[in-house]
Amino acid sequence: MSVNGLTVAVLGATGAVGQQMIQTLENRDFPIKTLKLLSSARSAGSKVVFKGSEIIVEEATPESFEGVDIALFSAGGDISKKFAPEAVKRGAIVVDNTSAFRMDPNVPLVVPEVNEEDLRNHNGIIANPNCSTIQMVVALEPLRQQYGLKKVLVSTYQAVSGAGAAAIDELNQQSQAILNGEDFEPSVLPVKSDNKHYQIAYNAVPQIDKFQDNGFTYEEMKMINETKKIMHMPELKVSATCVRLPIVTGHSESVYFEIDQNGVTVKDIHALLNEAPGVTLQDVPEEQIYPMPAAAVGKNDVFVGRVRKDLDEDNGFHMWVVSDNLLKGAAWNSVQIAESLLKLGLVK
Repeated sequence: MSVNGLTVAVLGATGAVGQQMIQTLENRDFPIKTLKLLSSARSAGSKVVFKGSEIIVEEATPESFEGVDIALFSAGGDISKKFAPEAVKRGAIVVDNTSAFRMDPNVPLVVPEVNEEDLRNHNGIIANPNCSTIQMVVALEPLRQQYGLKKVLVSTYQAVSGAGAAAIDELNQQSQAILNGEDFEPSVLPVKSDNKHYQIAYNAVPQIDKFQDNGFTYEEMKMINETKKIMHMPELKVSATCVRLPIVTGHSESVYFEIDQNGVTVKDIHALLNEAPGVTLQDVPEEQIYPMPAAAVGKNDVFVGRVRKDLDEDNGFHMWVVSDNLLKGAAWNSVQIAESLLKLGLVK
């Protein structure tokens, strides 16, 4: 580890996203002097290998954040609300991967390719957006900058890993039970804390998170509100339908968008996306080249394809957007925020 590096803490170190955060810090060779791995009492004592050394996971307490420069949080909203102010009080900058602070007007909600400069306004806490929001705004931002943006309609096809390890286990167990002709009782999806649970194997479930009074789910409202906040466009028309599919990793989205400028072609959009940071264009229909979640796993980029001009709306276009929801949707975006904090000179 680097001698002049930072003290970095990962809260939720044993969870799916926490493990990806640790792996991403190692892959990026982030300048770390000391890495503190924190979790609930239940997971404390387990060991994680980082750069060839074993680190013992400790139970998180307010004192755990003494001397920490950057703390990456991914342990649930209630834990973030409890520990983030304690970490900030002790001088740490918190990058929080839960929904706890996303819509707080005093907390920047950041995707570095889109609104990195918002980091300058942080008061100790920075929110990492929802996974499905992140990949969509990375694909839309270069188009918004060049042509303006009026309207976005998105339908998502989301992987079960977004609902945690228990949801992955449920998918695997149900798939096996169906193949073996055995009975099973769903208990996790669509939402563990909701009244009913449905089969996810060989199925599509049009509910992610709980329903709100307006008929949209909380996940759909997250996409709508977060997109407007990240892009500083409260007037943007956004609507979402979020669906869970029996895929382990990788969210896909069908995005319809309308731009302000006339006369824009698919070729123009391809040219922009080809140069866009964090985007890989995969769009050769005649050769059946397009993004798929299985091919996006383990990659940091957002993949875009199937770009088409709408047949009826002159300024309307469609595209297909795919990304690894545990990486760009969570761990990589968090580490990228940490890298941006360093780049902008915002870490003391």
